[in-house]
Amino acid sequence: MSKLEQPVARMLDAYTAAVRAKDVDGLVALYARDVCVFDMWGRWTYEGVNAWRSMVEEWFASLGTEEVAVTFEEVRTLVNDDVAVAHALVTYTGLSAAGEELRAMDNRLTWALRRTDGPGWRIVHEHTSAPIGFEDSKPILRR
Repeated sequence: MSKLEQPVARMLDAYTAAVRAKDVDGLVALYARDVCVFDMWGRWTYEGVNAWRSMVEEWFASLGTEEVAVTFEEVRTLVNDDVAVAHALVTYTGLSAAGEELRAMDNRLTWALRRTDGPGWRIVHEHTSAPIGFEDSKPILRR
């Protein structure tokens, strides 16, 4: 991995760990205060980190004792000194408290990141999606 790809790799690792731990603060800390999120579920847009925090809190609370494992594949990045773009295929796997797979779904993910004052990077835009079937107009959640 090149030095330029390291901020994205660190972000992917931090995202994976925060989701698995259901760490609201840890996950939300990855996002800029003025983030704009186009999520697949529930709303067209989440404007600002507080709106996104509410969604994350609801998501994690809905899991009960379950955990979610996140796996990124086919990650592609474009990074310069102050801005980075990444896109990937991501699998979210629901796990029981005993670690057994309950369900899984695949999404497409795009992030735009910006270097902040100091050493960190933050997500300023996130877009998740899934293709829609031509025949039934339903999302295709497994590759």
